Amino acid sequence: MNGAESQHDVVVVGGGLAGCEAAYQLAQRGLRVRLVEMKPHKRTPAQTSDRMAELVCSNSLRGAALSNAVGLLKEELRRVGSLALRCADETSVPAGGALAVDRERFAEAMTREIEAHPRITVEHREVTEIPAERPVILATGPLTSDALAASLAAAVGAEHLAYYDAIAPIVSADSIDWSRVWKQSRYGKGGAVRGDRAAQREQTAQPDRAAQPEDAAERRDDAEAGDEAYVNCPFDEAQYKAFVQALVASDKVEARAFEEVRYFEGCLPCEVMAARGEQTLAFGPMKPVGLTDPRTGRRPYAVLQLRPEDEAATAYNLVGFQTRMKYAEQLRVFRMVPGLEEAEFLRMGSVHRNTFVDAPALLGPAMELRAMPGVHLAGQISGVEGYVESAAAGFVCAILLAQQLRNESLRPPPPTTALGGILTHLGRKQPTYQPSNITWAHIAPLDPAHGKLRKRARYEVMAERALRDLDAWWAAG
Repeated sequence: MNGAESQHDVVVVGGGLAGCEAAYQLAQRGLRVRLVEMKPHKRTPAQTSDRMAELVCSNSLRGAALSNAVGLLKEELRRVGSLALRCADETSVPAGGALAVDRERFAEAMTREIEAHPRITVEHREVTEIPAERPVILATGPLTSDALAASLAAAVGAEHLAYYDAIAPIVSADSIDWSRVWKQSRYGKGGAVRGDRAAQREQTAQPDRAAQPEDAAERRDDAEAGDEAYVNCPFDEAQYKAFVQALVASDKVEARAFEEVRYFEGCLPCEVMAARGEQTLAFGPMKPVGLTDPRTGRRPYAVLQLRPEDEAATAYNLVGFQTRMKYAEQLRVFRMVPGLEEAEFLRMGSVHRNTFVDAPALLGPAMELRAMPGVHLAGQISGVEGYVESAAAGFVCAILLAQQLRNESLRPPPPTTALGGILTHLGRKQPTYQPSNITWAHIAPLDPAHGKLRKRARYEVMAERALRDLDAWWAAG
């Protein structure tokens, strides 16, 4: 590097969760970082703010219980000084057994921390090819530009992959017909509350379905951990079937001819789920289990749930209803939902591309491209999925790079931890590599000496072991 560039030890491209976390961790270790972010000069189709670390899909960071793999990952990040988790905790909104944030306050807090750090310089411009400086971390996220993705594909000699991710609509709280809906926690936790605005602000939200736990036991754990006080829009059988038919028949935004549509299973558009079978939604995001309509005393046939988008509960997200329907169709179909007949839509649902590489084939143990030493990948471009996982990938990448720059032997997080599980996923070869949230399958299994434990008990023991091993790894530092 030369000129102004010589004043920096590392270049980080991308000011999302992974890029901000990586830049912060490197700077905290005494390294000078140049963080390059294209906003405000250019935004992706999914972005609406000029702040860094913008959460574009949901405000939920999912389950908090240690018996949940992502809950363990969050606790590990807290213990090792993650910027993203500190800002998330500081800007959290009521969410029962989940961690959800006020997304504007969260982005403000992250941006403020990055811009104020004495060893981080922020440069606003678009990067269209892999920078010549080394080392560099590419953390450009799911909407990596076509030009940069093409540069990356040419460098590694492998075709990058793409699929569509979808965003759920948001409605104004004032436009909900509160006489037709109610608030209630699942499984009798928190009781049922009819929709007055004072109570509305006191209620909490459940984890986003996009968490997509890996098995039925974890799905149950998530529910028992606190599906707290969503707004419930109840359907009878006829209403539900008409709604499903409308979703299937709706006019959708089609992919361009040269783009292959490959959805992430944890964030399927609602109309894709509906097309898989009439009862798919009723056993998915619209399952009525654990809910009783106070007007009838019975469980509805199906329920569409709404989650508060901000601390004041002025807006609500249609949980699990990511969509690629055209805007006019969204207004028509979603106003079939009981209580949303006259809903004001503050944000329409949309789809966006997610670009990622075949990490097991391309990345080495330090998340470094084998074909281009000094070029590291972090976040969703490497194939992790989810807000917490993206921040964790940025953290791990920074830690390993810092070790390299100090000429130390690599000391990755132990494979018994959720942070180690991030690396396990990135290195685990698959017939067709796909992005993934953190799951217990990414964490080293228990020793057989523990005997046969029920799933939840096994997860709790694994979490205890993970935190113990993490603390030892971190202390050895």
